[in-house]
Formats: sequence, structure tokens, C-alpha cells
Amino acid sequence: MKYSVFLLLISCSLFSQRHSKDDEVKRYVSQVNEDSLKSYIGKLVSFETRHTLSSIDDPKNGIGAARNWVIRKFSDYAKNSGGRMEVYLQQEDLQPDGKRIDKAVNLGNAVAFLKGTDPNDKRVFLIGGHLDSRVTDVMNRTSKAPGANDDGSGVSAVIESARILSKSSFSASVIFVAFSGEEQSLLGSKQLAEKVKKENWQLEAVLNNDMIGNPKAGETGEVNNRVLRVFSEGLPYKDLDKKAMTIRNLGFENDSESRQLARYIKEITEQYVKGLEIKLIYRNDRFLRGGDHTSFVNNGFPSVRLTEYYENYDHQHQDIRIENGKQYGDLPEFIDFKYLKKNVAANIAVLASLAKSTSKPEKVEMDVKELTNSTTLHWEKPKSGIPAGYYVLARETDSPVWQKKMFTTELSMKVPLSKDNYIFAVQSVNSSGNLSVPVIPGIAK
Repeated sequence: MKYSVFLLLISCSLFSQRHSKDDEVKRYVSQVNEDSLKSYIGKLVSFETRHTLSSIDDPKNGIGAARNWVIRKFSDYAKNSGGRMEVYLQQEDLQPDGKRIDKAVNLGNAVAFLKGTDPNDKRVFLIGGHLDSRVTDVMNRTSKAPGANDDGSGVSAVIESARILSKSSFSASVIFVAFSGEEQSLLGSKQLAEKVKKENWQLEAVLNNDMIGNPKAGETGEVNNRVLRVFSEGLPYKDLDKKAMTIRNLGFENDSESRQLARYIKEITEQYVKGLEIKLIYRNDRFLRGGDHTSFVNNGFPSVRLTEYYENYDHQHQDIRIENGKQYGDLPEFIDFKYLKKNVAANIAVLASLAKSTSKPEKVEMDVKELTNSTTLHWEKPKSGIPAGYYVLARETDSPVWQKKMFTTELSMKVPLSKDNYIFAVQSVNSSGNLSVPVIPGIAK
């Protein structure tokens, strides 16, 4: 009888709890400006080409002029940060590689690093897009390559996020990056990912925005301006050989850190951004292709790709031309700026929620001493921030998203759900409703 009452209390009370929206996050989301996005993309297109092998010295055209302009925009917004935003060009001289680099080139990532206000909070969250552009021939560095959507749209998200969030006072740090060299084999993101790994940053999330402004499919003409895809790996690339047996034994094939980040993006976006659905795609990237987040995935950091629902191949990797009455080329006229605005707002909602949250609960574990139809979880307090409490999350093993949220202020919870039938996680929540990314439990010794 007591157990039945316990079940009733859980189902009527704890399962129904939801965290509230944070007014500060709502304010940042509301500040995304369509005209600003148009101006960024218009300026990026004006550089004629942003090919990685184009000029770095021409003041008006080429990748050098483009990256210098992004640095200037970052520097303007850094004035809002009270000295906490550092702006720099991360550079490396590359030699010909016999592949997609056929001459010596200076590779440069435009970076703005917004330092957190809490020196004890070492977390870093990254938003990126790639600055370089291309036409049909990936080695063609002279033809006009406007790159309005690929990836002017992603870079516009990075710049707009820097503009809005430069005024924030998050405890954690946020880094804004316009990568070079993506089309030449992810060179700029590899450069930064290796630096992050070498310097042992606590990089907890990478949001790679690559083509987020075109809602129209090329072959069918179908339009979908309501859905943004988020790609995430299921099995962790880093050290998979060491982790594979544990993943198989526990049934966590669908629960990598990148997959948890993707679920978090879905929950936060659909709470804060009206008229936008996040579609979780269970792949690291599109079929047989990759993007800049892959450089971070390969180094063990939770990383995802955000991209439009359809790709339009008439306006991607195309020489600008009219053929049989059809316009080809990645031109600004094919961007839906209202759709782009929603997708940028999704990034800002997620970044602000993450950077305002307490850090994740520590040492989350599941008790397995006895065979039971209930499950007991316990954990330790986060390393940074003051939590108002914790959510224990549960979903059936075939569910893509968390189905149940159970709140507690304690450091443990016993729930009447079988570990045979459910996957569990724990996340912290602070007084303003900001959530950490969920943590999948280990097995208690």
C-alpha cells in the first residue's frame, strides 16, 4: 500500500514539474535582429570570395579582408563587456599538403573569448561557423564565391551572438569563432581543437552552425522554415575501443555527451523560440560528410552541428550562373531571414542557458546492489554555482527525448521505475531555472 502511494505521489507531482523561463535569457532571445543579420551577410558577400587560398593582403577582397572585418566587429562588441572579451586572430602558416592546400597559406580563425565572471568556473561554451567559401571547384580561389548561406549564415549567427551576449555577466565563458579552412578539410577547427586539447580547456559544448538560412529543398521546392536539424554522434569517437564494452553492457549506445547536448538544445530551443522545432538526427553529420564540430568530437569534446532542414544544392558549392533559366550560386536572395533569425535565437537561448547554469552534478551513480523494480540514484554537488535543486530524468530506452522530470533538493532519489526499462540522468537547476546538461549515471561500487 505504501509503495502504491509513493507511485501516485511521483506521477502526480514530480513528473509534472517543469523549470521556468529565465527573463534574462528571454531578453537576449528577443534582441536577435533581422536587419543585423542581413547586414552581416551582405558584408561577407561583398568580399567577392572568402576562399581559404584567396588573398590575405587585399584590403577589400578575399579571406584576409573578411577575417579582419570579423575581428573589427568582435572588437566593437567587446567594448560592451567591461574588459572581459578578448579578441584575436588565431593564426598558423600552412605548407602545401598535396591535397586541398597547394601553396603556403596563412590560416586564421577570428576569435572572441568572453571570460566568465567566476574565476572558479572553468567551463567554456563555443559557437562557431566557417568563414571560408567556395564554388564548384574546391581549389578555385579567384571566381566569385559569395557564400551567403554556406556559411555566411553560420558566421552571422556567431557575430550576432557576440553582439547580444557581450553585455552579459555569465559565470562561465563563451567563445565565438569564425573558422577558416573548413572547405579545405576542416583546417581551422582542427587548429583550435588541438589548442583546446593541449591547453586542457574545460570545453563542455560546441555549437557548429553550418548553413542555417535556407529553408527550400532544391529538387522538390518544398519549404520547411519550422525545423532546424541538430546532428550528434551516438557512440563517442574518442577512445571508443576502451568504452565500447561498457556502452554495450549498459545499453548507452544512444547516450554520448554530444547526444545529451543535442537533447538539451531541443528542450531549451522549443521552450524559448516560438515556431521552431529541433529535429534530432542520429548521425555526427550528413551522410558521408562532415563539418567543423567533427574536429572537436575527434578530440573528445561534446559537439553538434546545427543546420537547416533541407539543403539546396543549386545554391551550395556552385559557380554563379544562369542555366536553362535557373539561377545557380550561393546568393543572399536565397536566404529566408525570418528563418535564420529563429535559428540564431536558438543558439543564443542555448548559450545563455548553459553559461548561466550551475555546472553539472558530480559523480552521478546508480545503485545496483540488489535486484529491484525501483532505481536509486545519488550524486554530489556541482563544482561551480549554487543549485536550487536537481532533476532526475527518465526515458524509455526507445524514446529519443526525456519523458519524465523529477525534482529534488536532495543528493539522491529513489524512483519507482525499473533500470531495465528506462535510461536515467541527473541535471542541476539554479534559482532562475537554468539547467545543466544531463549526466548519465555510472555504476556505484
